[in-house]
Amino acid sequence: MKFTLFDFVKAQWTTVPPVPKQDLSRKTVIVTGANTGIGFEAAKHFARMGPGRLILTSRSQEKGNEAVAKIEQETGCKNVEAWVLELADFSSVKAFGERFEKDGGRLDILMENAGLATTELNFTEDGWESSAQVNDMSNTLLALLLLPRMLETAQKHNTYPRIVIATSETHHYIPSLDNYIVDSANFFRKYAHREYLNPPMPKDRYPSTKLLNVFLARALNDRLHRKPVIVNSANPGYCYSSLRRNQSTFGLFMMWLMDLTIGRTADDGSRVFVWAALGAEEKRDELRGAYVSLCQVNEPSDYVVSEDGKIAQDRIWNDLIEELIKIEPKVQKIVKECLTEPVHN
Repeated sequence: MKFTLFDFVKAQWTTVPPVPKQDLSRKTVIVTGANTGIGFEAAKHFARMGPGRLILTSRSQEKGNEAVAKIEQETGCKNVEAWVLELADFSSVKAFGERFEKDGGRLDILMENAGLATTELNFTEDGWESSAQVNDMSNTLLALLLLPRMLETAQKHNTYPRIVIATSETHHYIPSLDNYIVDSANFFRKYAHREYLNPPMPKDRYPSTKLLNVFLARALNDRLHRKPVIVNSANPGYCYSSLRRNQSTFGLFMMWLMDLTIGRTADDGSRVFVWAALGAEEKRDELRGAYVSLCQVNEPSDYVVSEDGKIAQDRIWNDLIEELIKIEPKVQKIVKECLTEPVHN
């Protein structure tokens, strides 16, 4: 669909519906980046529903513990845990996956809220542009590492676990990706590796990483082929949040102006994520691979649903899997055992 400035402003001024209520007793929920902002507010909503286990991730144990204490105080929920997860470090993602695998237990909701928006070109120790690694590569790696447990949960408990991947309406602002990169044999290396990416930072980097979030959610869903794990991407809208911590001075000024005129609260944005994780239970199949905005399924950008977009989506997924297998060899087994080749309509 076409997404105009008018559409953006109208959406920002539209009231976000209240969260759907559900009994989460005996269920396990993971919320990444949950020590502040939208993730923290989403975690509070889940906590009020009495989860059997609520795992908050943050980049440091201290910040995670502080978030746990606040949530326990505000909601009375005592089943909240803080785990360390640094998406800018693949070894941290792998360690998180290994810890959950050994720790045992079910997994019903994986909310991948953590993300990065920056105007500076920075590379991680792993050699990748930081926002691409955090927003796209590590989030996909985490979802794959936890997928076997979610499929097991579905089978044992006759449930439909969900993976919610944070995206943004800004993905509409990318009319297409560079064919030179899409058609290459190594998309992600040309898109984000220090070997190929030179200064300055691409101006469209954040929205393009959010476009990849939509692509990767749809690609994972296609390869699950109606297995009982539902994957979608969710857009919280423009909210006041700590995501702006890496912005330039000018960027911060523009965000301040937007805050005054059209900004949503972090709680507003969190309600979209919670809906994507719990809502439309009677029509859950409509959420498979869906793009969620304003607590309803919306059509993503024209590029996403175009033939060129579908080709790009498959190439990007296949290339990312090749890279992730190099990073974590067990990804190969997970893909082989849990996923199938996509069946496109």
